[in-house]
Amino acid sequence: MKKFVLLTAGGMGSRMQTSTPKQFIEIAGKPALLHAMEAFVRYDSGLSFVLVLPENYIKEWNDYCRGYQLVPPHLVIAGGSTRFHSVQNGLKHIPDDSLVAIHDGVRPLVSLQTIQRVFECAEKFGNAIPCVKIKESLRCFSQAISKPLDRENVRIVQTPQAFLSSIIKRAYEKEYSDEFTDDATLLESNGFVIHSVEGNYENLKITTPEDLFLAEALLKFIT
Repeated sequence: MKKFVLLTAGGMGSRMQTSTPKQFIEIAGKPALLHAMEAFVRYDSGLSFVLVLPENYIKEWNDYCRGYQLVPPHLVIAGGSTRFHSVQNGLKHIPDDSLVAIHDGVRPLVSLQTIQRVFECAEKFGNAIPCVKIKESLRCFSQAISKPLDRENVRIVQTPQAFLSSIIKRAYEKEYSDEFTDDATLLESNGFVIHSVEGNYENLKITTPEDLFLAEALLKFIT
């Protein structure tokens, strides 16, 4: 079954406190987005990529790619007003009879093993999401009252989330709702059981300036 990667990089990153979209910020000499793409190429150089970007940054990305010869071949399309709509746009370019991994373009440190696990699980069960255990203690707050939360029953959900393309495309025919916090949540609303695999702790989502420092340190350590 042919494998596709849908990279979502349509956001502007307001919490990063910079005018540059966070997916374009360089980490260890390359944009975060390119690190993410290269992680998938290390897994399988034959993967097909669809990249969703803010429309007004497509030219900037294309200009960068012309000056950097090692960017994997990919199709670039314009994102929507939300991540939901960006994924929806991207899925229009994914064939029905395939596997698609939907990945945040600002997760540059996904491991080869995580990618392999989600693709293998999705091919077997129709979907797969990577998760990691919570290391810290947790409390649940309700107004002025807080109670401890059993961390053994809680997981951090990451991307890539992989699916049989036909079922995730059907799920994205729904109307947008704030309740759909990720692709798996949307699929679950269609009655599907979600299957999880082990993720990797380094697979952080770059959201704030502090994340950049941590990602750069991790990249230097790993590579």
